[in-house]
Amino acid sequence: LTCVSVVESETTKEAGYRVFSANSTSACTELAKKITERLGVELGKSVVYQESNRETRVDVMESVRGQDIFIIQTIPRDVNTAIMELLVMAYALKTSCAKNIIGVIPYFPYSKQCKMRKRGSIVCKLLASMLAKAGLTHIITMDLHQKEVQGFFNFPVDNLRASPFLIQYIQEEIPDYRNAIIVAKSPSAAKRAQSYAERLRLGLAVMHGEAHQSESDMPDGRHSPPLSRTVTGHTGLELPLMMAKEKPPITVVGDVGGRIAIIVDDIVDDVEDFVAAAEILKERGAYKIYIMATHGLLSAEAPRLIEESAIDEVVVTNTVPHEVQKLQCPKIKTVDVSMILAEAIRRIHNGESMAYLFRNIAVDD
Repeated sequence: LTCVSVVESETTKEAGYRVFSANSTSACTELAKKITERLGVELGKSVVYQESNRETRVDVMESVRGQDIFIIQTIPRDVNTAIMELLVMAYALKTSCAKNIIGVIPYFPYSKQCKMRKRGSIVCKLLASMLAKAGLTHIITMDLHQKEVQGFFNFPVDNLRASPFLIQYIQEEIPDYRNAIIVAKSPSAAKRAQSYAERLRLGLAVMHGEAHQSESDMPDGRHSPPLSRTVTGHTGLELPLMMAKEKPPITVVGDVGGRIAIIVDDIVDDVEDFVAAAEILKERGAYKIYIMATHGLLSAEAPRLIEESAIDEVVVTNTVPHEVQKLQCPKIKTVDVSMILAEAIRRIHNGESMAYLFRNIAVDD
């Protein structure tokens, strides 16, 4: 049994809002503690735990009637448990007559499953509907995998950006960053890389051709009706056959020789593609290789693969807890983004404009 139970302060009472953590593990509450410290309030009193049969139970230990409630939910490896904790917490607050329930979900789970694949489903849309039904009225998140995911929700979504913090890290922590070049490890990441390159006044390189099938090349459509179905009468038009794609080996468009290569992306999960990209960049003459990403999921053997690879540093934010992976691999560095999340909470509660948090952010960023 692990619970979040904090003594309520007078500051919280006067603030007119409460901040809760829906996580049942202490490692996942670190970001929530940093945010509440910046806001000058205490974490709300609640108990979140798993029953012996793995059912999720949530008890809210203080009155929330008529209050703005912010639920901070970081997503650990056990994604589905974290989702249930968030849903049950939101519903508990809804039935306790909270005025507004705002979910602070820095890494939005299932965001990669936002397209139809054969007879699959758009799970991200399903999750959006579940959150709305549970009682959420607003979401604060960071660097959605696809910005169009915001259209799945029938309530406001603030998609914050981590790029200012990562750009600041590049400027302050990478020696001779003026000799760097921003690299997109696939054409689909070129817009994000171009945004970094223009802000840092650096060159841009794009890697083309992939050893593994990318998400954008997976078969689409549901292939209905079944091919075995008997069709009588006219069989339809003779449509031209779409030729299958054939990609060349990985090539680099741009000169990285004698430069620091900085690969930018939104998620670092399975790192095989990054390791392969680093090897190619080394062969092309890059003498240092950095990976910059918002969400450091770092699943499976990621820490070991990074440690053994040509990658010099992997820099991610603390939207996802990864302290265990950092102990396994000293190349992993963390940038704190609690500042912008705390400011978003403050502005939403006070009814202030969020435009300040999106300064110089273009549509394609």
